[in-house]
Amino acid sequence: MIIKKIRNIGTSWGVIIPKAILDGLNINPVRDEVSIEIEADGIKIKKVKKEEK
Repeated sequence: MIIKKIRNIGTSWGVIIPKAILDGLNINPVRDEVSIEIEADGIKIKKVKKEEK
């Protein structure tokens, strides 16, 4: 488990995702998109597959 602080980014808030996690999920932050879903007690972030667009 990795614990991160929420950071102010411009007029929004964000969490910096470590490169090791992106690599493990095969997510290229320049090329790929992610979907963000609200769950009962958290947020789920998933890579958008090409056919889902």
